[in-house]
Amino acid sequence: MKRTTVVMAALFSLALPMASFAAHDHGAMHGDMAEMGSPAHEEVIDGVKATFKVLNMKEHLKGQALPKGMTETHHIMVEFKEAKTGKSLTEGEVKMKVLGPDKGEQTKELMGMQGHFGADFNLSQKGKYGVMCKILLKDGKVRSSKFWYTVK
Repeated sequence: MKRTTVVMAALFSLALPMASFAAHDHGAMHGDMAEMGSPAHEEVIDGVKATFKVLNMKEHLKGQALPKGMTETHHIMVEFKEAKTGKSLTEGEVKMKVLGPDKGEQTKELMGMQGHFGADFNLSQKGKYGVMCKILLKDGKVRSSKFWYTVK
């Protein structure tokens, strides 16, 4: 009994920092999209308004240290709403490809999080990035969007 209590306490003490990190990571980076930065691109695609935002993670975290070993510098998020009603569309699959100034490519599945989809990308070089997005929402229609984003 005593041994079980000690083992459980040890496991709990190891798990607590990880839970704290997970809460910090998602709570700090992925709050309400309306409060985060200005849109990098907006368009209506087949009845769906897509709003893209690109956040510099150092600026967004306001002086907090980035996790050790993290190479991504920006968080790209997209929010979808029905163009006519403004109703949020939060179910689906979103895949994004970012083409860098050096022609290097990064492709990621965006994760659904608190009313938007997002993922972290490395936009560390100055210059123009091509952002291409393939969208499959709950209605089953495949949509796509492309835009340029410049890192100064």
